[in-house]
Amino acid sequence: KQWYQRSVREAVVSTQSTGTFYTMFNRNPVGKYHVQVCTTTPCMLRDSDMVVRACKENLGIGLGETSKDKMWTLMEVECLGACVNAPMMQINDAYYEDLKEEDVHEILNDLREGRQPKPGSRIDRFASEPITGLTSLTSPPTGPGFGVREDL
Repeated sequence: KQWYQRSVREAVVSTQSTGTFYTMFNRNPVGKYHVQVCTTTPCMLRDSDMVVRACKENLGIGLGETSKDKMWTLMEVECLGACVNAPMMQINDAYYEDLKEEDVHEILNDLREGRQPKPGSRIDRFASEPITGLTSLTSPPTGPGFGVREDL
């Protein structure tokens, strides 16, 4: 009996620990649009605080809150893995990167009006290329045997 009680207690604690650590597990209902703003160091250095402020202003809710109409939930989260394209936010499954304040308002207003904003970089860079342009691999690769001695 004691073994069973201890096992059940440990399973509950383990489940609660997992459910509260990972941001993809929501312990409470979220709005139709789940807005998650990354505020870890790379995003913070590129002004993620501005993204949070713009979201709060536009949505009229604070961090961890859901709007009365159940359309919006705003969350502050740890790294979403788009550090190179900071600052960024995730809304449902879409990433919006390289954000400026006007981008945040445009994205949220588009969703509010039933339009689907284009996900990805707001400055149209490809994937995670440097913001200043490519610095390596700027010419076509050489063919097989390049640099090999003639007598081989």
